[in-house]
Amino acid sequence: MAINSRKKKTLGHFKFGSVLFSTTLSLFIVGLFGVILIQAKTLTSLIRENIEVQVFLDKNLEEAAIKEIETNLSQRPFILRKADTLALKFVTDEEAAATFIESTGEDFTKFLEDNPLRDSFVISIAEEFQTSEQLMAIVKELEEIPGIFEVSYMTDLVDSINKNLLKVSLVLGGFILILIITVVMLINNTIRLALFSQRFLIRSMQLVGATRGFIRKPFLARAFVFGMLAGTFASIILFALVKYTQSSIEGFAMLQNQNLLVLLFGTLILIGGILSVLSTLRAVNKYLNMSLDELY
Repeated sequence: MAINSRKKKTLGHFKFGSVLFSTTLSLFIVGLFGVILIQAKTLTSLIRENIEVQVFLDKNLEEAAIKEIETNLSQRPFILRKADTLALKFVTDEEAAATFIESTGEDFTKFLEDNPLRDSFVISIAEEFQTSEQLMAIVKELEEIPGIFEVSYMTDLVDSINKNLLKVSLVLGGFILILIITVVMLINNTIRLALFSQRFLIRSMQLVGATRGFIRKPFLARAFVFGMLAGTFASIILFALVKYTQSSIEGFAMLQNQNLLVLLFGTLILIGGILSVLSTLRAVNKYLNMSLDELY
C-alpha cells in the first residue's frame, strides 16, 4: 500500500518559517529606526539641558534680597526640574572672577581695584520652553523682577539648534513614512504568497457551505500569533544589540531612555500582530472573492 508522504493541509495553515522570518526582519528594521529616534530625542534633550540662562543681579544686594529673588525664580514653571532637583545655581561675583581668571589666564584684579563681575543665578530652561519666542518672553519676564540687572543667554546657539532640529525632524519624518510603507508592503506580500497554496482549500470550504467568518478565523488567529512572535523576536534582537553597543561604546548608555525602549518593544509586538492580521485578512478576502478560473 502506497503511503502519501505529503503533509495534509489544514485550514489556516501556511508556511511558518518564511512568514516569521520576513515579519521579524521587517519589524527589526522598524525597531532599529525607533532606537535611533530615541537616541536622537535623548541627545536633543541633553543639548537643551546644557543651554544656560544667566540672571545677573544688581550690585550690593542684601542677602535677604538675594534669597527673595531665588525663591521667586524657583517658583517659575520654566525652570528645569530633573529628578526632583531644580536647575538653579547661585554664583557669587568672587566665584565668577575665579572662573574667569582660570579660563582666560588673565588676572584682572591686578589692574582693577573693583570686581566688575556681578552675583548671578545660572538656570536651565525646561525643553518645552526653549523656542526663541518663549525664551525672549522669559528674559523680559525675569528682567522685571526687582534686583535683577540683566538676563542673557546664547541667542545664536539657541536659534541654530532650533533650526537644525526642525530640518532633522523633517528628514526623519520622511524616512519613517517611506519605511512604514515599505514594511507594510513587505509583510503584506509575504503573507499573500504564503496563503497562495491555501487558495483551493479556501474554495473547497466555500463549496461545502462554510461561512466567510468560519474560513477567516483560523487564518487570522495564526497570523496574530505569528505577528506577536515576530515582534517579540525583533524586540529581543534589538535589546541584545542595544546592550552590546552600550558595553562597546563609551557614553552610549547616556543616550538610552529605558521607558521609551520598553514602549518601543511593546509597540513592535502589537504592530506585528495587527499588521499580520490585516495582511492576512486582505489576502483571504482576495481568494474568497476569486472565481475558479482566477484561482488557476
